[in-house]
Amino acid sequence: MSVADAADHPDAANDAIRTASVTGPHPSRYPGGAAGRPRLATWQEAPDNRWAFAHLGELVPTATVARNLPAAPTDATVRLDALTPALPELEERLERSFTDAFLVLRGDEVLAEYYRPGFAPDGLHLLMSVSKSLCGLVVGALIDEDRIDAERPVTAYVPELAGSVYDGPSIRHVLDMQIAIDYDEDYTNPAAEVQAHDRAAGWRDRGAGDPDDTYAFLTTLRGSGSLGEFQYCSANTDVLAWVVERVTGLRYSDALSVHLWSKLDADHDATITVDAAGFGFANGGVSCTARDLARVGRLLLDGGLAPGGRVVSKEWTSAILDGGDREAMTYEGFTTAFPDGSYTSQWWCTGNERGNVSGVGIHGQNLWLDPRTDSVIVKLSTWPEPDTAYRHGVQNELLLDVSTALDSIA
Repeated sequence: MSVADAADHPDAANDAIRTASVTGPHPSRYPGGAAGRPRLATWQEAPDNRWAFAHLGELVPTATVARNLPAAPTDATVRLDALTPALPELEERLERSFTDAFLVLRGDEVLAEYYRPGFAPDGLHLLMSVSKSLCGLVVGALIDEDRIDAERPVTAYVPELAGSVYDGPSIRHVLDMQIAIDYDEDYTNPAAEVQAHDRAAGWRDRGAGDPDDTYAFLTTLRGSGSLGEFQYCSANTDVLAWVVERVTGLRYSDALSVHLWSKLDADHDATITVDAAGFGFANGGVSCTARDLARVGRLLLDGGLAPGGRVVSKEWTSAILDGGDREAMTYEGFTTAFPDGSYTSQWWCTGNERGNVSGVGIHGQNLWLDPRTDSVIVKLSTWPEPDTAYRHGVQNELLLDVSTALDSIA
């Protein structure tokens, strides 16, 4: 078709409309817009395709096409000699607890490292709810910058949540998970809200009547809204991520990069799963290597300072290491193991004599801090069950034993 003919082409008028919609109000719906577009049903159509063709990985599950193929996969790397004098059965215990990766970092020195056969040091591993602890650091960074006020209500930042259970609670209540919400966190119950949350995030097949995306799902949550008692609820973290998007103007995945990942001197990119609206699954969707996750723990023990600059203030990290409100922690699954335990800023605080603090995810993910020895322990696993008292007991015992063994290493 010649240039002269183009003006007479039946689509010429539509092109003008499409261009106006792309350069005008349409992009303002991203990130965090209530409209939640584009979606799987619309991304190939104008005007959505103008955005979606350059961001398809945020709409459809994708795989990496490597710029070059690596050599044959690295088999198990096992370097546990520093710990085996005190823990001679360590490797067997790691194998019995379905460990994929295990790493001990003291100061800047890797003291011990283990990878199961077929999983390598450069392999990305899903963190599940350790992802929450990363989100807590991003929120902390924005609080330190006075861009978020922890005492302001959630709806001051995300008015779309008016009428939901988040209409009233403060950012601090969300950070510390002290809101009574009608949300069942039973990962094996198809009727539980946590599975509906997964479906909205693209982690499970959608059902009839499901919300279109995570933004829409969060607006549906109800409950008494009473405050001051701990209730673990994955939705809280995604609410925080929505607040992050609103105050930064960035997608959560980009905000996670700007305020945390880019400062770690990480060896590899991390990834995060996204839903049909491109919203990152902040509560459980991050994947990274064990070595890079250890860098996250390192910055907490270093008072919020990372190789690429300060992530959060020393006051923020000290508040986490000191522990949260013990009176608010009534979750027997945690207090049975740690009677003085608490939860604050998306971190579990044991309250034990060692001051251990951890990020925890189902199926055996753990980022464990041992301030007494200035050490970080990473354990990434694939338990057969998501969340049982037995599995957590085995894991906690192992992490405590490793911590104690570190006392004897010069």
